[in-house]
Amino acid sequence: MWATAFVLIAWGLLAVAVASPALPGPVQTAQELVDNAGTLAPQFAISLGRLLAGLAIGTVLGAPFGLFSGMLPQVDRFVAPVAYILYPVPKIVFLPVLFVFFGLGGEAKVILIAIAVFFQMTVTMRDAARAVPQQTIEAMRSLGGSERLVFFHVIVPATLPALFSALRVSTGTAVAILFIAESMAGSTGLGYYIMHSWSMLEYPRMFSGIVAMAVMGVVLYELFDLGERKLV
Repeated sequence: MWATAFVLIAWGLLAVAVASPALPGPVQTAQELVDNAGTLAPQFAISLGRLLAGLAIGTVLGAPFGLFSGMLPQVDRFVAPVAYILYPVPKIVFLPVLFVFFGLGGEAKVILIAIAVFFQMTVTMRDAARAVPQQTIEAMRSLGGSERLVFFHVIVPATLPALFSALRVSTGTAVAILFIAESMAGSTGLGYYIMHSWSMLEYPRMFSGIVAMAVMGVVLYELFDLGERKLV
């Protein structure tokens, strides 16, 4: 609450100090959000759907892959070199290639987000699995625990904090990728909405789109925090 008030006050003061139409204040932006809710809401829903789909695909594929890599040295011997080569590459550079194969619609944007999240999850969960104390795993095995029980009752609980940390980091990356992808091609989504408003010099409308995209990220962060408090 106090953080929100601080951001709004700082934004309002900066808008007054700059005194430029390119930086509308929070009151003007809020009015624009209300007036154009009917236009903005569908774009918000489209972007949110793409973001959730990309996060879900990347997490479902990347998290188990990273865990198995961290648990099984024979798998890690293959995964680690590949990850070290591909992980530092900015995933946004693959966007033109995806546009060629999947067109300018939402599929390419979802796949690009999924690729970025997959690598983030794989690297984070691999390191988290490798950090689980070996004596904890051996204690479970000495009590007759199978590899399946070790995985679900030792590895998974021990790595849940890393999973939620990776989700928060991946969300920030995914929102940035989504904005770039939507602003580069297509005619739907908040990225397109923001850049189209900018090109028409409709700055309050542009900032309403920026606020909507920020709200989308904040809501996901809060959901991840809630999930972490419940599960960890």
